[in-house]
Amino acid sequence: MNKTAQKHRPDTTTMRDEYEFDYSKAKPNRFAAHMTRPVVAVVLEPDVASVFNSSAKVNAQLRSVIARRRPRTRSVGAARRRHKAG
Repeated sequence: MNKTAQKHRPDTTTMRDEYEFDYSKAKPNRFAAHMTRPVVAVVLEPDVASVFNSSAKVNAQLRSVIARRRPRTRSVGAARRRHKAG
């Protein structure tokens, strides 16, 4: 039998001490009341995050981009399917 098979394996059924969480010291999320549904969390890359220092600025910029987009035209196939169904 080789030496690597005899190595001691850590117990994986219990959590390590550094990961134990004392729930008696937990506090309610003070920001939860400010969130409206639905909330979507997005992670920005550091270079992008350096430009936007608030979610309001990110939202304003995204709304500006959305407003400038050309509206999508429906495909001919979709119009035909809708006409047949009605």
